[in-house]
Amino acid sequence: MNVLGISGTPRVGGNSEVLLDAALEPFVETGWGVTRVLLSEKTVAPCTGCETCVESGVCFISDDMVEIYEAFRRCDAVVISAPAYYRNVPAQLKAVFDRTFAARGALEGKLGGAICVGRGQGGGLCIVLNIIYNYFLSCGVLCVPGELNGVTAVADKAGEVAAQPRRLEQARVLGRNILKYAK
Repeated sequence: MNVLGISGTPRVGGNSEVLLDAALEPFVETGWGVTRVLLSEKTVAPCTGCETCVESGVCFISDDMVEIYEAFRRCDAVVISAPAYYRNVPAQLKAVFDRTFAARGALEGKLGGAICVGRGQGGGLCIVLNIIYNYFLSCGVLCVPGELNGVTAVADKAGEVAAQPRRLEQARVLGRNILKYAK
């Protein structure tokens, strides 16, 4: 069994990356294969809407999305972690969402969990969780909750969430819940 963890932050070592790693810990402990995709290290161009992929089944853009398509096909579950950027996901993650159109069906029937980190609690965190879940539902992914819904945390400086043991544990609970549903 394999899990795909996607960190949607453009910030290296960002808080959403820290929480993603915590969510992936239970998979490592149970022997699952773990693939981490850090969008801070990838180049994914935005979709052009050309619909070439509708006829060919392949996106004409040659970039790091090619390895993400392969990771989609290999995984049994996916966890997406993202910061809230103006009540939305970062552009890098939105590009992945849009480009998934070329791999329709690759995630269907798989399990998914969502994590969001933001500076405040003004509603942006819940909106970003809903955006990730909407993406999952559009792909046919079965959404798995953490303790409540997805995992949220308030943090600003890179790595700051590492000093929030409660939030780290919530991320681990999300991972354990996905494992439970996978059985």
